[in-house]
This record gives sequence, structure tokens and C-alpha cells, in this order.
Amino acid sequence: MGIKQVSVFVENKKGSLHEITDLLAKANVDLRSMCIADTSDYGIVRMIADDAERAQKVLCDAGHTANIRTVTAFAVPDEPGGLAKALNLLESNGVNIEYLYALITTATDKAYTVMRSDDTEKAESVLLKSGIELLDEAHI
Repeated sequence: MGIKQVSVFVENKKGSLHEITDLLAKANVDLRSMCIADTSDYGIVRMIADDAERAQKVLCDAGHTANIRTVTAFAVPDEPGGLAKALNLLESNGVNIEYLYALITTATDKAYTVMRSDDTEKAESVLLKSGIELLDEAHI
């Protein structure tokens, strides 16, 4: 299943994030979620967009290194412990989570999460068997 995530490498300097978001805005790419991991010299901006291929092309055409990767997105009850239960299921089934971040939603009873794991197929199988809703491109 999964959804497409765009990752772009950027210098860790003033204005870099604005440049990326401005390029995407001018190309009419709508962002649904964003996560930034940085070091002193560079950062990795991970984002979910309404059109991952167009986002990647716009960024690459502007000289950035950008790639697309399939990640798992799922919904949990929007209540204390909702995410903890899903993470416990994954851990108890031997799935290692490499990173995780929230996905913007208008739902009031669910919290959406984006995750990259060491075994996407196993993670998705564990979640589905436990009744946890997986998201696909149509959800975003």
C-alpha cells in the first residue's frame, strides 16, 4: 500500500526551507506534512505532497537532490495512548521504526502518522491484522 514521500537534501543555512516551499508553492504543489532532520551542515526535508512526482521534478530542476520513497501511513484513535498501542504492536512483532512523523488531517477522531520501518511489508501486515487503518494516496 503506502504513500509517496519526497525527501530533499538542503544546506543548513538561512532561507533554505523557504526556497523549497516557495518553489513548490509556485508549482502549485500542496504539502500535507513535513519533517526536518538536520545536522550542522545539511538537512533532510521529508514531505508528503499532493503530487510527489511533480514536487521531485520541481526541486531537481532547481538543482536540489530529491528522491521519492514509499512510506507507511496509518490512522490511530485520536486519544491518549492511540499511537503507543500501534507502536507496541510493531515492536512486539520485531519491526524497527527508522523515523515517524504526523500527517495533517481534518479528521477529529483519528490521528494520522507517517512511518518508515526496516520492513514495510511486515509493518503493514501487523497493522492491518490488528485492525489499524492504512492510508493510501487517495487519503491525502
